Amino acid sequence: MIEQAGIFKKFQPVILKKIKKMFMSNFNINLVKNLSIWYNKTPQTDVSGREIMVILGIDPGYAIVGWGIVNFTGISYQPLGFGAITTEANMDFNKRLEFIYDSISRIVTKSKPNAVAIEKLYFQNNQKTAINVAQARGVILLSVQQQKIPIFEYTPLQIKTVVTGYGKAKKPQVMEMTRRLLHLKEVPKPDDTADALAVALCHIQANGSGVRQILAQGRL
Repeated sequence: MIEQAGIFKKFQPVILKKIKKMFMSNFNINLVKNLSIWYNKTPQTDVSGREIMVILGIDPGYAIVGWGIVNFTGISYQPLGFGAITTEANMDFNKRLEFIYDSISRIVTKSKPNAVAIEKLYFQNNQKTAINVAQARGVILLSVQQQKIPIFEYTPLQIKTVVTGYGKAKKPQVMEMTRRLLHLKEVPKPDDTADALAVALCHIQANGSGVRQILAQGRL
């Protein structure tokens, strides 16, 4: 169970080596099918029977949707896959929404995460952009909900606070901390991908701790 994340132990080195080889590099939506090798519908366990928590983080948008899958074993993080779903500006908006829906469905189906963490929508100056992002976010949530995966939402302030320890951290600081926690050689591109990984890390770090209660009370 997700609530037991604090007692998870380290993953078997031999399996970690295989995962790193397949997933440490950024890959596109066409390679998501490879994730099916490593996941089942129920929470995954290693060869010693120890449970693993897998979280899919999503940074919603309609031009670019960042996504990142992070494995947590209680003491370490492993990026299993990350990338971005992109749609062309000249594409019919309804078709863009359909493409986003289908892409997220494929990622969730193949990776079967224990939970999905997504950034909450916040108001922007451009009302049209905010409405379009809200629509894209809606189809993303529907896609996840239809597969009965628990959904957790976090504000930008909450993500910054949990990942860096400072609610006023600048975007480059959050991305750099994300890179360090995941032991990546460089910050993933585009920025939306790094943001999605940060959302996943936010959920993992907040889960099962006093931070979860603070977030639920709206104190962050």
